[in-house]
Amino acid sequence: MKTITRSALAGIAAVSAGLLLAGCGAAPEEETASGGNGGTEDAASDFLPCIVSDFGGFDDKSFNQLSLEGVVQAAEELGVEWKEVESNAETDYAPNLENLVAQGCNAIVSVGFALAPATIENAKANEDIDFILVDDAADADFDGETDVPTIKPLLYDTAQAAFLAGYLSAGYSETGKVGTFGGQEFPTVTIFMDGFKQGVDYYNEEKGTDVSVVGWDGETGTFTGGFEAGPEAKSAAQNIIDQGVDVLLPVGGPIYQSALQAIKESDSDIALIGADADLYETDPSTAEFVLTSILKNMDLSTYQAVTDSANGSFDPTPYVGTLENDGVGIADLHDFADKVDADLLAEVEALKESIIAGDVAVESYLG
Repeated sequence: MKTITRSALAGIAAVSAGLLLAGCGAAPEEETASGGNGGTEDAASDFLPCIVSDFGGFDDKSFNQLSLEGVVQAAEELGVEWKEVESNAETDYAPNLENLVAQGCNAIVSVGFALAPATIENAKANEDIDFILVDDAADADFDGETDVPTIKPLLYDTAQAAFLAGYLSAGYSETGKVGTFGGQEFPTVTIFMDGFKQGVDYYNEEKGTDVSVVGWDGETGTFTGGFEAGPEAKSAAQNIIDQGVDVLLPVGGPIYQSALQAIKESDSDIALIGADADLYETDPSTAEFVLTSILKNMDLSTYQAVTDSANGSFDPTPYVGTLENDGVGIADLHDFADKVDADLLAEVEALKESIIAGDVAVESYLG
């Protein structure tokens, strides 16, 4: 378990770039997989969409999986094949992208901010290819201007959805303590934790309560140092559980699996909050523990960006998913529907509308 200060953020991008660009050369041919139904004879029959994962892999039941689902849906509707390549380490990113470029991909989806340096480099060298970058702005200024006009950034203001989950968790909690921890202290991780804490704080302001957030104080918090399920993630979860929380939000792909293991081994009733995808749907083993999930609807935005590329209407203006455009949200309560007070649910729904209307402000690095 590691505690990191927000001051570390300034150097992260440069450090990540150095690590990611360390890999060079062509990725092994056998690492690239193809799918699809063989294509049709329509105008888009020669279009080839491709996607490369970060080292979390496409079976992360999270953002890699959702992004792949968007590519697959677009390819199937277009009647074309697609290619997918999975990264096993950071040093795979640049070679994997170069490999897809060499295979004639017309649109390439890079999943995760960690692929940004390699994506920008390849986009500058291959201006005839549309690149779709998930979770990084690619130097865009959010006003439609970008230094790399062949990259479409897909961004998500998950703080808005996490705000709702924080408010819900504070109202659900009986111990007066809820918790969160992350994989690494990147903005795409802490945006969940920021929104979650803001939602809890807002509940306290509205209700005159004192529900506390363990694991993130808005500046520093608990991070495992990576995004893998394992001893570090379980230890982080256990440390927070030991402080008396009854709701826990792990942010970082597969680390939720370690949190779930710690919850199962505890003597307390602790609800799990999912991140990115609806864990109840993507991992049924979590069903009895998941209160809700904070959704980043990457499948929808990836699908739209790939489809636009195929139709010749590719637009590099950054997409920002919000509550208003359904780019982010919270999942159905599923098995917890009968465990949550109806008045609390009504308050969460009203709060969503207030955020959309601008009556309740949610702060995040996206504005």
